[in-house]
Amino acid sequence: MRKIILITGGQRSGKSVQAETMALSLAKEPVYLATAHIWDEEFRNRVHIHQQRRGPQWTNIEEEKYLSRHDVGGRVVVIDCITLWCTNFFFDRTAHEWEQPTVEEALTALKQEFDKFTSQDATFIFVTNEIGSGGVSENAIQRKFTDLEGWMNQYVAQKADEVILMVSGIPVVIKS
Repeated sequence: MRKIILITGGQRSGKSVQAETMALSLAKEPVYLATAHIWDEEFRNRVHIHQQRRGPQWTNIEEEKYLSRHDVGGRVVVIDCITLWCTNFFFDRTAHEWEQPTVEEALTALKQEFDKFTSQDATFIFVTNEIGSGGVSENAIQRKFTDLEGWMNQYVAQKADEVILMVSGIPVVIKS
């Protein structure tokens, strides 16, 4: 039976650990679908820490954009994270040069891909960030991205069966 769970919160609030713990409570061999694009060495180290925390029972998939390419039917899958996934649509690196689609174009593409991916019969545990909680940026591109992220989080939350807000490592159920 298909189920969508959204885990949200601030940076270092315990979102990924909560998602991984939940996945392991639901399946012996869950899937970890990483959406990150490695930008620099510091970020590579963050990814390495995440990878070391997971054991050999995990099936690891790296996919920056097209989650629906992967058949996860019948599985429990952690998608970490929507924020980085949105970044990959917001800054399109598929062409020879960097392109920046409009917020509306990126949001439409994200929603379509989300719907296609989650049409599979699986348990989906999405991790995301509440980047709009920290105030309004002076940077126009950051404001546009924050809008995109916020609207995508709302879209996923509407579709989700459960929404959990992580606060200082403590899960607070928002929707069940």
